[in-house]
Amino acid sequence: MNGASREALAAARERLDALTDNTSVDAAKLAGELAAVTALLDREVSLRRVITDPAQAGEAKAELAGRLLGGQVGGETVDLVSGMVRSRWSQSRDLVDALEELADTADLTAAQQADALDNVEDELFRFGRIVASNTELRAALTDRTAAVSAKGELLRSLLGGKANAATERLVTRLVTAPRGRSLEAGLESLSKLAAERRDRMVATVTTAVPLSDVQKQRLGAVLAKLYGRQMHLNLDVDPAVLGGISVRVGDELIDGSIAERLAEASRRMAG
Repeated sequence: MNGASREALAAARERLDALTDNTSVDAAKLAGELAAVTALLDREVSLRRVITDPAQAGEAKAELAGRLLGGQVGGETVDLVSGMVRSRWSQSRDLVDALEELADTADLTAAQQADALDNVEDELFRFGRIVASNTELRAALTDRTAAVSAKGELLRSLLGGKANAATERLVTRLVTAPRGRSLEAGLESLSKLAAERRDRMVATVTTAVPLSDVQKQRLGAVLAKLYGRQMHLNLDVDPAVLGGISVRVGDELIDGSIAERLAEASRRMAG
């Protein structure tokens, strides 16, 4: 997003934080209602254009949203969405993208309130690794011709009772309503949102053998000092790295694996 949409999203994030700071607000319920509004506006293009039309007064758009949603969702959701449609959006789709992000953030907030955010972060990462290593599973989850109910049932068999409820809700929404995103991009986005709940960055760490608890703590401390922020470690084991360690933070790769050193030596000899 850029321009007006970026400012509108920032304001919506602040309103969501203010809402969920109130312990009487059910963050998980709010997430589900925001997801329902996301689905509605993603489906009803003409409605989306009306409530993001810059030529219309913000209060009139808010009143329309209130009439449409009143009685369908809770008052907190109505107030939040009404505030969003009062704002100016560069593109009508940006409003839907923002609502989707707020729904995901609300679910992550619910996990944080239950002291389960670390578990959710780890489960999202592990699910991504499972999908990446199983082409048949990925095909089933991303098949555009498959029924939404079938995908939901598959996810329940994989995650139901085995993962945190917030993880199951987040992954199910991503798989059943990807809205043009790849499964990998959606999981990466969720991982970043989870890290932001603690103002942390995400580092994907690949080693030949599992790290000990002491090694994890030392690595986390080193990366936090290097980047100036707390770091959540997504740990992966791959014997192909042949020792050493490979760390990816965003688009930056810190590769100290023996495999990379051998490859670099070969490149130098060839060059």
